[in-house]
Amino acid sequence: MALLGAALMPRAVPVEAASVAVGPLVVTVAEEGMTRVKHRYLVAAPVSGQLRRIDWKAGAVVEAGKTVLAVLEGRGTDFLDTRSQVQAEARVRGAEAARESVRAHLARAQAGARRSASDFVRVQSLRRQGAVSTQEYDAAQMMATSGVEEVRAVEFSAKVADYEVIQAQAILGLGLEAGEKVTPLAITSPITGRILRVLQESARVVPAGFALMEVGDPTDLEVRIEVLSRDGVRMGPGARVILEQWGGREPLAARVRHVEPAAFTKISALGVEEQRVYVIADLLDGPQRRPTLGDGFRVEARIVISESSDVLWVPAGATFQGSGEEQVYVVVGGRAELRRIKLGRTNGRETEVLAGLMAGERVVVYPGDKVTSGTRVEVLKVSAH
Repeated sequence: MALLGAALMPRAVPVEAASVAVGPLVVTVAEEGMTRVKHRYLVAAPVSGQLRRIDWKAGAVVEAGKTVLAVLEGRGTDFLDTRSQVQAEARVRGAEAARESVRAHLARAQAGARRSASDFVRVQSLRRQGAVSTQEYDAAQMMATSGVEEVRAVEFSAKVADYEVIQAQAILGLGLEAGEKVTPLAITSPITGRILRVLQESARVVPAGFALMEVGDPTDLEVRIEVLSRDGVRMGPGARVILEQWGGREPLAARVRHVEPAAFTKISALGVEEQRVYVIADLLDGPQRRPTLGDGFRVEARIVISESSDVLWVPAGATFQGSGEEQVYVVVGGRAELRRIKLGRTNGRETEVLAGLMAGERVVVYPGDKVTSGTRVEVLKVSAH
């Protein structure tokens, strides 16, 4: 009779099971991004004239105030008639005023950077003593880094302001020489770096303000990441960013500088309208880690929106919706036991458990239709994820 009963007993359903564990949980948002030069300058013709052919190519190294990017020729009356003379004088005064304003801003930025650096040194000392939290330490570190970046940005503006003054003075100094000729106007590079794009190569007559080329430092990069607006509201300055699929073997580290306040509408590949917003992140790894990464290169970014080191989690594939609640099947005594649980954050692989499970319990991963409450199960293997 015992053998007959065993033969008639339903066979156990083979299932995959995993243990409920306590460990780190990192929640990220994965989106595509694009690198761009942080500080770029658009070189334009300051006055109208005959532009000589530009032989420079993208990638050429230029030096501030020394490398001649373009040359303009023309009759003196083309450069400075009476109205242009007055405009040139006003431009010089405006450029000098702008330069003084930038210098004052630079002094403030340098003072703020010194204060942030001093605060960070003090926080580092307190952290070694265990007197500050990780959040306070990260905030101080972010302030120190932001202070340095602010100084770099204003220093770039100061170099450009100096260049604008020199160019304005050069235009004001133009005058007629014998034979109705005028000295050609040489347009020099405003910064030390490389030529990013040449917008006009051929010789031609150009009006004032005509764009000629872009220059910048391609090693000083930032990343612009396009995310859904509902994800953008969960991000803030200082968030960690992992850059992958950029062409190198190892991921690059970056940190969110700011999330732009205005979103825009974009049609997805499936034809769905989406509200998206740009997240700007600074690269933390130096140029030696990314020597060939340039302006406008594609990267895949994972932005960390939540990171915990001690979380009770369960594989995401073990949870499912039932009767409007989150549920799992727990393996108890060789049978599947249906249990209601409360979940928290998830990264798509692991999901935080707030209530209903304990560490060490085993749950059925990807339960099929054959698994119900009380079903005999046979665990095939145990997976950590």
